[in-house]
Amino acid sequence: MHATTLFEGDALSVYYYRCTSGPADKPFTEVHPRHSISYVRSGSFGYHTQGKLHELVAGAVLVGRQGQEYTATHEHHGCGDQCLSVKIAPALAETLGDAVWRTPSLPPLSALMVLGELAHAAAERRSDVGVDEAAMLFASRVAGIASPRAKTSARTTARERRRVVEAALWIEANAAEPIDLEGAARQAGLSPFHFLRSFGRVLGVTPHQYLVRTRVRRAARLLAGGELPVTEVALEVGFADLSNFVRTFKRAAGVPPARFSKNAFRKRRSLKACSITSESE
Repeated sequence: MHATTLFEGDALSVYYYRCTSGPADKPFTEVHPRHSISYVRSGSFGYHTQGKLHELVAGAVLVGRQGQEYTATHEHHGCGDQCLSVKIAPALAETLGDAVWRTPSLPPLSALMVLGELAHAAAERRSDVGVDEAAMLFASRVAGIASPRAKTSARTTARERRRVVEAALWIEANAAEPIDLEGAARQAGLSPFHFLRSFGRVLGVTPHQYLVRTRVRRAARLLAGGELPVTEVALEVGFADLSNFVRTFKRAAGVPPARFSKNAFRKRRSLKACSITSESE
């Protein structure tokens, strides 16, 4: 089993697992060290737990309760499997409700597959949604499907709106610094789960989307001014990784930052020329 850490936090962590076990490998009993919700991206395996067998294929979801015993088998598939796994701390697990932890698995469902793929895209930085946010959205949707009777009101209170707006202002003021979901939620005095849900209801974007778009907006302002090179702009607005900045800015502007700056320079020069011509007439 090969594991890659995609995100590590207090409330949740995200890992990518690649298992190469096949029919010839002898299964053994394991124990879930933490609550977990895992999305199967490819392959298949059997999940034996609490006296029942669950066959999981690509798109299915495995749910593990902390301390629960299980056995994984690969009797039907010789190439193993690959999973995106969200490990959840007890406090956050409690907010998701008890019903989800009584549900060992869920079949491939469109509503879950799209969020599982979103989390993977976020991990590969192909989305401006944060990895922790995508993982939280995925876990929350799993919990909602496992508890179909649980209803949440779309209405927001004045206090909730105020907290979200204040959090957005705080993100704006600190956008050049490293900010994650847990830190922003702590600043708002909410659990990461409730903060993410409230922020989306009030402002229509996730906290990380707002952070990234704030950085892109500031970058566009600096690039249009033409006073700093692209690398310095990236660092100035909060992107520690230049390649990530270039990809993110191009996704937003349609052109790379260098081209954007060059085009802005041409427009500035053109406007200046028009101004000089007008003054001489």
